[in-house]
Amino acid sequence: MARLANLETEYPVLDSTVRNFCASHGIFSVEDFLIHDLYMLAAFAEQNNSSERLKEGIAQVLSIIDDMHQPWLNGMELLEDAKRNKHVFPTGIQGIDLLLGGGIRVGQLTELVGPSSSGKTQVCLRTASNVARNHLVLYLDTGNSFSPQRIAYFLGKTINPSSAQAKNQFLQKVMSNISCHSVFDIFAMFDVLHQLESYLRCQDGRGGCQMRLLIVDSISSLISPVLGSSSTQGLNISYTA
Repeated sequence: MARLANLETEYPVLDSTVRNFCASHGIFSVEDFLIHDLYMLAAFAEQNNSSERLKEGIAQVLSIIDDMHQPWLNGMELLEDAKRNKHVFPTGIQGIDLLLGGGIRVGQLTELVGPSSSGKTQVCLRTASNVARNHLVLYLDTGNSFSPQRIAYFLGKTINPSSAQAKNQFLQKVMSNISCHSVFDIFAMFDVLHQLESYLRCQDGRGGCQMRLLIVDSISSLISPVLGSSSTQGLNISYTA
């Protein structure tokens, strides 16, 4: 986030008086502001000879932070938004799609949690095979659990082509829409995600098949070692709008 010294041109209230006061409390950027106790900061400002100026500066930084984020929505507004934006990707599993009202919603994160061998990876593979019929899918495999044979099996159960050639063409199309990367630590995952971010920016406004699904199987196996935990009971499915 922006340093306070770089904001004075646009926001004159953030002058040297405000910045020096903030610096005395270890605040040099908007990000520092977010992790600081604002009640304590306001209390210190009250005790300063330039209290009014400092309070204006604090209010200005808070306004900048508010502008960086979408406005707060109440429950009714969220419900109306959900009704207007009903874009979902079916998983291809009837019971799950029925429970979720058609599938997993576009633009949201979905986490699958359960004990070992409860079927989390199978849901991910089935969803990948379903979405890849018309969109690109990125599958981050953290434990060698990705199975192209399983995806081919799912596809074989749902199509009834007129010929073996048509079946092979369809299978090739879907499999080519799935890109699988093996990542065995969180830093490797971040590298792939940064590459994905650049790719998504480039694909904006272009036609054709686009990336719509990101699966991390499983994200907990990457995060748990960093946190000192041995639990690996979570999978993550992420959709891009």
